Amino acid sequence: MAKVEIRGVWLTTTDSKVFDSRQNIASAMDFLAETGFNVVFPVVWNRGSTMYPSQLMRQTFDIEMNPQFVGRDPLAEVVTEARRVGLKVIPWFEYGFASSYNLNGGLLLAKKPEWATCDSEGNLLKKNGFEWLNALDAEVQNFMLNLILEVVKNYDVDGIQADDRLPALPSEGGYDSGTMERYRQEFGESPPKNFKDGRWLQWRADILTEFLARLYEEIKAINSNLLISIAPNIHNWAYKEYLQDSPTWLKRGLVDIIHPQIYRRDFLTYKGIVDKLVSEQFTDGTLSKLAPGILMKVGSYRISPQYLLQAIEYNRACGISGEVFFFYEGLREDNSALARVLRKGPYAQSAAFPSLSDLNQARVSKKASSSIWQHLLGFLRNIV
Repeated sequence: MAKVEIRGVWLTTTDSKVFDSRQNIASAMDFLAETGFNVVFPVVWNRGSTMYPSQLMRQTFDIEMNPQFVGRDPLAEVVTEARRVGLKVIPWFEYGFASSYNLNGGLLLAKKPEWATCDSEGNLLKKNGFEWLNALDAEVQNFMLNLILEVVKNYDVDGIQADDRLPALPSEGGYDSGTMERYRQEFGESPPKNFKDGRWLQWRADILTEFLARLYEEIKAINSNLLISIAPNIHNWAYKEYLQDSPTWLKRGLVDIIHPQIYRRDFLTYKGIVDKLVSEQFTDGTLSKLAPGILMKVGSYRISPQYLLQAIEYNRACGISGEVFFFYEGLREDNSALARVLRKGPYAQSAAFPSLSDLNQARVSKKASSSIWQHLLGFLRNIV
C-alpha cells in the first residue's frame, strides 16, 4: 500500500531566491518533487503586500502587489510549476494580522489608521518588532477574509495556510476604544490592565476563534475539498501570548491540518514537545491532522542530518504522518546535503498527500515504547 504522508516545505521571500524568476520557481518544484515532497506552502501575504496582483489591495491601499514582482504573478507561476510535477499548493498568509515589521504600521496603517489596535498604555501594538492591525475589529476581519477568498476564488490551490499571526493578536492588544467599549457593554466594566487576566484572554481568543469559524465556513462553501491549514505556536504559550486557542479549534473542527511550530534546535526538546502534544492536546480523532512544523534553517542555523532523521522517525513512531519544514533554502545548502539525506532515507519511497477523509480519520496513537525507540536510535546511528 502506498504511503500517505504530509511532506511539506515553506517557500519564503526572506533569505531565498525562489521567487526571483519563473525559472527559479520551476527548478525548485523539480527539486522538491525529486526529493520526495508532495506539498508546498508559498508565501502570498507579507510586509503589507501580496505575491499576486490583488484587486482588493488596489482598491483598499492603492498598491496591487509586492513592488518587486510587478509585471509577474509569482503565485500563478508556483501553481503551474507545482502542478506540472504533482505537488499540492497551499498559499501561506505569513503576516496574517500583522501590518508591518519595524515600520510603525507601514503602508497599511498609514492608509487606515483606524485599523490599529493599542496596548494598555495607548500605544500602537508592537511585539517582537511586528506592528499589528486590530484582529478583533469587524472591518479588519472582513478585509483579511476577502484577501484570503480572493486567492481561493482565483487560483487552483488546495487550501490556505495560516500561522502564528492568523488568527492571532498579541495578548498585550485590544485596548483600542472600540474593543474596550465592546467589552464594557458585555461585562459592565473596562478591560483589566492585566492583559493576561483570564476572562480578558478568553474573551479576545473567542473573537478570533469565531473569525476562524467564519473563514472555514466561507472557504468550504466555495469548495468543500479546500484545506484549512494552520501553523500556530505551541499551546498554551500561543494562547497566553497570541490568543490562539488551538484546542478549541480542533474540538470545533475548524482546522483540517495543524502544524505547531516546534522550532527547537535539539532533538530531545523537540521530542518532549511532541510527547506533550500527543498526550495532552491531540486525541485519536485529531492526531491525523497533526504534521509538526520543524525548523530546518534560520540565519546561520541548519538542522543536523541526525536530528532531521530522528524527528521524522519519532513522528512516525507516534502515529504522526507528516511534517513541514521551515524553510526551503535549508534543503539546498551544502550541495543539497539535507535533501540527499531525505532521498536516501525517510522520503525514498514516494507518498501520496492525504485526502480530506484521511485527515478526518480517527487513528490509534502509536507512541513508541522505550524499547522500540532504542531500536530506532540504533537504526539511525547506522545510517547517519
